[in-house]
Amino acid sequence: MNGWGMTRDRRGAPTATRRLVGRTLLGVATTLATVAGPLAPPAHAAPAHAATVPVALPGAGATAPTAGPERVWLAPVDTPSRVDPVRDEQWQLDELQAKTAWRSSTGRGVVVAVIDSGVDGAHPDLAGQVLPGIDLVTPDGAAEPDPVGHGTTVAGLIAGRRDDDRGVVGLAPDAKILPIRVLDEENRYDDAMIVAMGVRWAVDNGARVINLSLGGSDDSPALAAALDYAFAKDVVVVACTGNLATSNSREVWYPAREPGVIAVAGLQRNSENLWSGSITGHRTVLTAPATGLFGARPGGYWRVQGTSFAAPLVAATAALVRARYPQMPAGEVINRLLVTAKDIGPTGRDDRFGYGLVDPVAALTAEVPSVGRNPLDDQSSPGVAGFGPAPGSPPDNRAAGSEADPFSFAAPKQQSRWAARPAGEPDHSAPERLWAGLALFIALVTGAALVIRRFRHNR
Repeated sequence: MNGWGMTRDRRGAPTATRRLVGRTLLGVATTLATVAGPLAPPAHAAPAHAATVPVALPGAGATAPTAGPERVWLAPVDTPSRVDPVRDEQWQLDELQAKTAWRSSTGRGVVVAVIDSGVDGAHPDLAGQVLPGIDLVTPDGAAEPDPVGHGTTVAGLIAGRRDDDRGVVGLAPDAKILPIRVLDEENRYDDAMIVAMGVRWAVDNGARVINLSLGGSDDSPALAAALDYAFAKDVVVVACTGNLATSNSREVWYPAREPGVIAVAGLQRNSENLWSGSITGHRTVLTAPATGLFGARPGGYWRVQGTSFAAPLVAATAALVRARYPQMPAGEVINRLLVTAKDIGPTGRDDRFGYGLVDPVAALTAEVPSVGRNPLDDQSSPGVAGFGPAPGSPPDNRAAGSEADPFSFAAPKQQSRWAARPAGEPDHSAPERLWAGLALFIALVTGAALVIRRFRHNR
């Protein structure tokens, strides 16, 4: 035994030192894996027939970013032999306890209108789920049912099939989607009247829930009148509050702020924290998961974030309730969603989270007293009270299609300006975690080197 009081290996280095170094390096590797999170497999690991799909795109109806989307290799939808990464990433279903909710209702018999960029009914996750709809942009029919992809993503979050173990599952998997296209190939429309027409068509063609994952800064009397028509016809209307990154105002978007509409803000993944990109305010009614979501799109999948994708989770919950209680009026359905929401933030309704996180299980099972009306509706005359600037008001000074906001919409100058846009943006959370992990890795390796140097110096 030497003077150190420990055995030495053949090169004279203390065995305890090697153990310490080994443990340090193991800790480094473990910490790196934890911080960086799971990484996509390299391209060469995918089968030869696999296709790349973007996972960080402007989800809420936006076209591909000019810098080019981040891409990841995913298993193709016809590969049954491996765990499907898209299905594995449906964290919002766990957060909202979907499997428990499905014991009470799956949305069967309820039609949900998706007023958006169209819906690709041929996508494997939506096969058999999409009813004949209408294209208000190209009445003679477009080359593709959803040139943008946003509407398909929204539809999948609502009613994606659950009869297999692949792809996206909707929160109301047995509901039916009524697609109404109002956004063109450039993700624009010239007048809010087209959205108003879509709302009325949805009501007249059997929709019991309407999802509007779009909006803008200015009110529209024509759209307000259409929404009041929907309320009068016993239809639940859900809309997103909007995203800060694509807005020149912190005010909740229109039509989400219209009295009677369920305005939905977005939460950060796996938390009760408001997503930093979500607009919120006095008109916010509910919140739902909005980030790190995998969605269906024509030809594959992508990872998206935005209040556009929180809204369909609330719309799907409304569909579950309407299927469970088919005779319940729309106002009672809305009230049930409000009073059963999980209260987060300050006690009671607040300007940040509204009534809280939508809770499908509680909405389906709780005893809720009747209120006899839509608690969000002020009962004002359509297109008269509760609205902002009339047609001819000063226009929004942000030009549609500008580099700062490439996905905005603007009405013709003779109309009131309708600066509407989809509420989504690229999800770059995975690369950010990777860089943070690499920085921590370097710091830990440096620390390990200093420990080794000190031991050698003390020999």
